[in-house]
Amino acid sequence: MKLKMHWLAGCLAVFSLPHAFATEKPTFEQYLDQIEQQAVAQGIKQDVAQQALSQASFIKRAVKLDKSQPEFKQTLDTYLPKAVPQWKVKQARSLYKKHKTELEAIAAQYGVQARFIVALWGIETNFGGYTGNFDVVSALATLAYDGRREAFFKEQLLAALQILDEGHIDLANMKGSWAGAMGQCQFMPTSFLTFAVDHDGDGRKDIWQTEADVFASAANYLKNSGWNDDLTWGRQVKLPANFDESLAGLKQPQKTLAQWQALGVTKPDGSPLPQRDISANIVIPDDKTGRVYLAYDNYKVLMKWNRSNYFVAAVGTLADRIGYPPVQ
Repeated sequence: MKLKMHWLAGCLAVFSLPHAFATEKPTFEQYLDQIEQQAVAQGIKQDVAQQALSQASFIKRAVKLDKSQPEFKQTLDTYLPKAVPQWKVKQARSLYKKHKTELEAIAAQYGVQARFIVALWGIETNFGGYTGNFDVVSALATLAYDGRREAFFKEQLLAALQILDEGHIDLANMKGSWAGAMGQCQFMPTSFLTFAVDHDGDGRKDIWQTEADVFASAANYLKNSGWNDDLTWGRQVKLPANFDESLAGLKQPQKTLAQWQALGVTKPDGSPLPQRDISANIVIPDDKTGRVYLAYDNYKVLMKWNRSNYFVAAVGTLADRIGYPPVQ
């Protein structure tokens, strides 16, 4: 009996070994201490990292929003009227006129049509009207600690600390979305470090309050992502009833407008496509009975900004409404 008890105790000890050696997840505070050490090792001043991280708090709502899924299905026919209402078109054209000299100078410098700069501004933050009120460091720290996309959000958090270290914004005013997108053009911190521009020359890349920096930063993003100012973004088209949907998608080989025309693709009213030597993809965001687009290369550039066909359609639609008729 005693031998059996010793055998049982030994088995229990073996089975309990993984628990004894398991690494417990650090607390939120311990996790931020690790981030601070990493930030300092990357050259960020310790007092900057310490101040920012010591004030960071865990935001449960950011985790909830990160994991939430839309509860209803939209189509472009229901989405676009809300994303590009007439009042937004009117405001966009008014702001284009107000900033026309500066916008067109930036457009010429970067090779990006000014109407797309304004359209991105309008779709992202309602022309700076709503840029998010989450503390960026807290939001990024929360999402990194949560762990679902730790590597991504840790990289963003370290980039946010670098932005503070470089003095572009102070901690109290570093606000953004629940996911850490910042300013009037909603750049993630790594995008800020790559694309943000100090257009007014004051020593700070201020995408929160300085509109010249916002415009130039957006233009710089598009330029360095492959924008071609000889092209627009795309156009809505109509497909024939027998269209082969396997030809659609941004990963499929492009065809010229003439080739799409030969396959029965037309303008929405049934008239022929323009006679221009342009290659494009067909994009079907919903289904063949919904809105369908010829997507030029600039469509793909806008997808780098936000990988959503709905986003691209909204920006493109607003840009078209700004550009035609021309703002005087």
